[in-house]
Amino acid sequence: MKSRYGKRIVAAALVACMAFSLAGCGGKRKINDGTFRPVDEAELAFPLKEKADITGMISYPANTESEPNKRTIFKRLQEATNVEVKWTAIQSDQWADKISLNMSDPNKLTDFIFSADFTDSNLLKYAEYGAIIPLEEYIDAYMPNLKSVFDKYPEYRMMCTDVNGHIWALPWIEQLGSDKTAIQSVGNMSFINKKWLDFLGLEVPKTVEEFENVLISFRDNAAKLQSEFGIDGSIIPMSCMINKGNEDLGILINGFGEGYGDVDKDVNNGRHIVVTDDQKVICCAVQEGYKKGIEWLHKLYEEKLIDPEAFTQEWATYVSKGKSGRYGVCFSWDVGNIDNLTDWVPLPVLTADTRNLTPENGSFTSGFNRGRCVVTSVAENPALICAWMDQMYAPLQSPQNNWGTYGEDDDFDIFEMGKNADGEAMLKHAPLGDASPVEVREAEAVGGPLAILDEYYDVYVTCPDDAKYRLDWIKEYYTPDMHNQYVYPNIFMSRDDTEKFSNLQADIHKEIKAKKADWIMNGFTDADWEKYLEKLEAYGLSEYLELFQKYLDSYNASMAENK
Repeated sequence: MKSRYGKRIVAAALVACMAFSLAGCGGKRKINDGTFRPVDEAELAFPLKEKADITGMISYPANTESEPNKRTIFKRLQEATNVEVKWTAIQSDQWADKISLNMSDPNKLTDFIFSADFTDSNLLKYAEYGAIIPLEEYIDAYMPNLKSVFDKYPEYRMMCTDVNGHIWALPWIEQLGSDKTAIQSVGNMSFINKKWLDFLGLEVPKTVEEFENVLISFRDNAAKLQSEFGIDGSIIPMSCMINKGNEDLGILINGFGEGYGDVDKDVNNGRHIVVTDDQKVICCAVQEGYKKGIEWLHKLYEEKLIDPEAFTQEWATYVSKGKSGRYGVCFSWDVGNIDNLTDWVPLPVLTADTRNLTPENGSFTSGFNRGRCVVTSVAENPALICAWMDQMYAPLQSPQNNWGTYGEDDDFDIFEMGKNADGEAMLKHAPLGDASPVEVREAEAVGGPLAILDEYYDVYVTCPDDAKYRLDWIKEYYTPDMHNQYVYPNIFMSRDDTEKFSNLQADIHKEIKAKKADWIMNGFTDADWEKYLEKLEAYGLSEYLELFQKYLDSYNASMAENK
């Protein structure tokens, strides 16, 4: 593969210093032009006969251990492989700014970036400039754990591969459930206060009419609710964060029209698309059902059933009011984030013109991050880097990297090492008492590239409790009403098309968000709707959908070839 430097200018340092070698900029290592560098597999047998040093860059959460090699997971990996990583560690809240600077300065590059989390645009940019190298041959030759995942689930390999056949990064894969029961199939769950329903003698609503009547009852019985439950503050029948991902209320309008709703919001980069049962990509936010749903939400707002702060409040305010017990209905990934698990139940899919919940795009392949880890062009021994990184994909290692480990010196561990039904080693989630699972995970986990498959549960690891009850919710309340056959997959576009998509999306998404908020608050006319459609078309909506359709057709053809 020929060098790709100098095609465009990322930064003066990157072009000037990386075009040929690092020597001219004070460095000592030669640039790797991306050509596959095979080694004898015997040289990669762990633990290595002689200790090897490699360099990596990693992020870590604030208020946790800043030296990666002091974390139990990396201590064990060093002992098992005889490979020591010299880390450049960056606090998570500073990562975005610092990683972009480091990637443009060859003297700050390490052999690999463990927690890169690069967007498609960044991956393709760094690939074109030669800052990172392709990994597909190394995966096939020296990464048996990852290759076995790709062999079993070829869609993951396809989603990691660009239009020229290259894999530029190692993925993060987290399966929790599958297809229509995948934990990612619905993000912005709606929850209703069962304690309030029981006190007022009400049933959990099943239709939009019943739901509206319940909210009215919450509003009209505010004084009784405040007195009965000792609530300090006004009663809010329904609160949310409009246009804010999982806290948005869009799940309520899935039953209008043909039942597409608009699940593909900010949480999925605001694409506003759905795949119909005849494999056509359409925009959810121009369908007649979307229009009817927004009209209904405006009616609720006019009736003072929606929190007036829903359009502007931030997370801290939203949670603070929820923890004060003031909500009748709220929206989140987990109601435990907003109030408590005891007094709330998921609100079932509401029937309007139909009863349907469109699963979120990409969810059938579960949690997936294409750009989690990259190997850079300063790596002198990419085969060793990849072989070491493959240890992250071992079935007993991936859960530890993702959630935490066992045998720590502190008070709490995420896991205990136990046995499965066959008497083999299995990580068992440990009781945490009053400890926060998030805080313990951040203190112990290291992130990076990994794969946790559905078939690992109760074989290599137990399912986390907070995931288990959420999966139960989805299976009981949502999966039966997911009638769509397809979701849009995690497709890897070319660099030109990625840029085109980004440019088109910016105006389209902005217009959809603005009108949604405005119309829920102020209402709209048929003439307003027509102007909105015309404006979206002027922004290139047809071209936008054609772009998605092209890649969906290509993906389906490739999947058919692999069957």
